[in-house]
Amino acid sequence: MILEVAVLQVKPGLTSEFEENFSVASEIIVKMKGYINHELRKCIEDKNKYILLVRWETLEDHTIGFRGSDEYQQWKALLHHFYNPFPTVEHYEDIM
Repeated sequence: MILEVAVLQVKPGLTSEFEENFSVASEIIVKMKGYINHELRKCIEDKNKYILLVRWETLEDHTIGFRGSDEYQQWKALLHHFYNPFPTVEHYEDIM
């Protein structure tokens, strides 16, 4: 299992619209090969900041399968215009 971690800084004034679009985008990602589950959390100290955690079976399920898919283009159209700066995405593996 691989954990994808992305810190999302949403442009001020757009958090409600982002959350609505994320709800729609969630319907896309749950259908992808290798998807296990995901969580979106909102920061308490910074109301424009979120953390996205997505669990994938393999790194390639995310980096090649999802990012190389037509569904990713829909995800991108729904969400990418909300971010400033664009998020860094990292992947983590279990060690214990």
